[in-house]
Amino acid sequence: MATHLDLEEQEQLDELKHFWKRWGNLITWLVIGILSSYAGWMGWQAWASKQSAQSAALFDTVERAAVSGDLALFERSVGDIKSKFGSTTYAHQAAFLASRIFQEKSRPKEAKEQLQWVIDQASDEGYQALARLRLSSLLIEDKEFDAARKLLTAKTPSAFEPLTADRLGDLEMLTNQPAQAIKQYQLAWKAMEPNAQYRRLIAFKLAALGADPEASNNAPASKPTQDASQ
Repeated sequence: MATHLDLEEQEQLDELKHFWKRWGNLITWLVIGILSSYAGWMGWQAWASKQSAQSAALFDTVERAAVSGDLALFERSVGDIKSKFGSTTYAHQAAFLASRIFQEKSRPKEAKEQLQWVIDQASDEGYQALARLRLSSLLIEDKEFDAARKLLTAKTPSAFEPLTADRLGDLEMLTNQPAQAIKQYQLAWKAMEPNAQYRRLIAFKLAALGADPEASNNAPASKPTQDASQ
């Protein structure tokens, strides 16, 4: 009996040796790959957590400098957070804040550069869309209509489509295209939630142009009055 068991064990051992000889290297490399991936993921998690904590601390400096009016510290802190933690949301928020501060300080060039940086660097489509909307407003104020139109006709998340259409309507009015403005305002009005407060402003714009918000975009719009088109 013992001999029979010994023979079975020997056969199993031989099969195991044969299996390991054939597949051992592959299994070893697979295990190494899995462990390396896990270690890499854990390392990335630790790095991301550290990045977030450090960028949050630096953003706090940015905010305090903005509130205190220390423009030199503010500019230095914004530059630091963008250069060291440019992929974080704190860096993008700092750029938005910097754009507003520069605009208030009558430095439109720097204000535009901050928003363009967000458009170019942010991975979040929402941040990019918001930056395009804000930058288009600055460009429209400076009568850079072609540049504003290029921003506003770029692909944008659906949540931002109503605001983008409304801004395009404003642009069409400023370039003496009231019929096109009506189409954009109608798109914006229809895309917004029925209870949105901003919807009332769009309805007012359409009323000033003698247009019905419910009208089809393909239907011929009523001719706007002279005062409304100016």
